[in-house]
Amino acid sequence: MADPKGFLKTQSRELPKRRPVSVRLMDWKEVYEQQESGALRRQAGRCMDCGVPFCHQGCPLGNLIPEWNDLMWRGEGRQAIERLHATNNFPEFTGRLCPAPCESSCVLGINQPPVTIKQVEVSIIDQAFANGWVTPHPPERLTGKTVAVVGSGPAGLAAAQQLTRAGHTVAVYEREDRIGGLLRYGIPDFKMEKKQLEQRIAQMQAEGTRFRARVEIGRDIAWDDLRARYDAVVVATGATVPRDLPIPGRDLSGIHFAMDYLVQQNKVGAGDTVADQITAEGKHVVVLGGGDTGADCIGTAHRQGALSVTNLAIGQQPPEERPEAQPWPMFPTLFEVSSAHEEGGERVYLASTVEFLTNEVGEVRAIRVAETEYVDGRRVPKAGTEREVPADLVLLALGFTGPERVTIEDQLRLTFDGHGSLERGATYETGEPGVFVTGDAGRGQSLIVWAIAEGRATASAVDAYLEGETVLPFPVKPTDRSISV
Repeated sequence: MADPKGFLKTQSRELPKRRPVSVRLMDWKEVYEQQESGALRRQAGRCMDCGVPFCHQGCPLGNLIPEWNDLMWRGEGRQAIERLHATNNFPEFTGRLCPAPCESSCVLGINQPPVTIKQVEVSIIDQAFANGWVTPHPPERLTGKTVAVVGSGPAGLAAAQQLTRAGHTVAVYEREDRIGGLLRYGIPDFKMEKKQLEQRIAQMQAEGTRFRARVEIGRDIAWDDLRARYDAVVVATGATVPRDLPIPGRDLSGIHFAMDYLVQQNKVGAGDTVADQITAEGKHVVVLGGGDTGADCIGTAHRQGALSVTNLAIGQQPPEERPEAQPWPMFPTLFEVSSAHEEGGERVYLASTVEFLTNEVGEVRAIRVAETEYVDGRRVPKAGTEREVPADLVLLALGFTGPERVTIEDQLRLTFDGHGSLERGATYETGEPGVFVTGDAGRGQSLIVWAIAEGRATASAVDAYLEGETVLPFPVKPTDRSISV
């Protein structure tokens, strides 16, 4: 184990400092400063190497957390990244973007603040990239089998890397102009700079994975044609259909889905010119939805120069401490202050949006909201509590309802379940032979760590389908939804 007395000598969590708000709002760089190595070693040393490490259960990837905590405490960074990569293809993504359910199930967290697992993880991979320890792992032999992966988000990339390393010839198709899916265009640079994505794509290309950007399957290439070209197809298109808010005034100018807004800013950040860009500059901005996507919109609006930012959530403010209904080692719903919230704006809970109000030229000028009350378990606007919130730009960050249906239903002939996700069996295979579904497309909107876990598991299933057996690890079943959110 790491320091046998570490959890006794160091009883508090130490996280890297965020850059001052006034400084970081002037750029789009990541908000965190580099953590001092001594503090990182102390935190890794707090890991108790429990007899039953519940962090394994908390992590959908089954990361070997006590092992790489111990190695990091001993200064064995190269061995630590080997143990981390044994279960996680992309720790530079999860270490920045995952909400860390592993920390919620840390045994130390029963009576102390849990180990800073996520920070140790990202420090291991950042050190590995800096020292040149992340190298390509091309297959020793080729099987002669081909696989098409449709979608280049975390699930698609994980499946592609695993299948390439197993010796299959893999092509990843992406309809956008750059590879990465939501990692590329859904995550603001202040949460993850795109150099993290670029260096991993470079590794995958060196291993033999082929990338095909600007190709939309179902339109540029028919699904049947794709199936005819490849021995197996992995559908990793994500859950990209946004949840709408059909109330009076929804058709007014100035009301947009959050992802449309974030994608445009990420393209501008990449050096593109976006005609008629949706921007918050000089506007009163209202973000509907209290999740991570809403926080991304808040941070983006601040950097674009919004006059004000208001975040409305229909439900109650979550508790600051673990509620009784979500005991350890469950993943609790807690009130969090992200870097974007720290930068300003107002957060309002129990706010039901009733109507979008117009000005004389058909643009949104305000939102009529009312206090939320619970009636028979339903959240409804409370009569007599209506008020107006100024709004020149409204961003809908209300989650997603599932993958896009049209070409998948018409051409691929796959079916959808009652939640709007693609149906699949215990090995991720659909009713169409050789067609597999992975990630949010089959699971519904979930965590990045689940996307990578499912991508790895799907790769194992595809390898077994093509070869009769698999050399790949991670036989996670798609029915395991224990930590899905």
